[in-house]
Amino acid sequence: MARERGRRRSREGIVVSNRMDKTVVVRVERTTRHPLYFRVLRRSSTFKAHDEGNNCGVGDRVRIVECRPVSKEKHWRVSEILGRAT
Repeated sequence: MARERGRRRSREGIVVSNRMDKTVVVRVERTTRHPLYFRVLRRSSTFKAHDEGNNCGVGDRVRIVECRPVSKEKHWRVSEILGRAT
């Protein structure tokens, strides 16, 4: 009987940097409500993701999934490119 892995988190975001070898920086935006004024706020986080073939370019929309630590700061990898930059 094969062991199944737990459900892996995935995020969608925009590549903001691809200057490193086999690594891209992905900005993921989310919306939250202000606790007092109830205004919708846009917050963003950046993740370093492993890109084995150096296929991603700046501006590409990608899906990243959580994986085992590849280095000190890389815990995500690019699973697919959803759209290319124009």
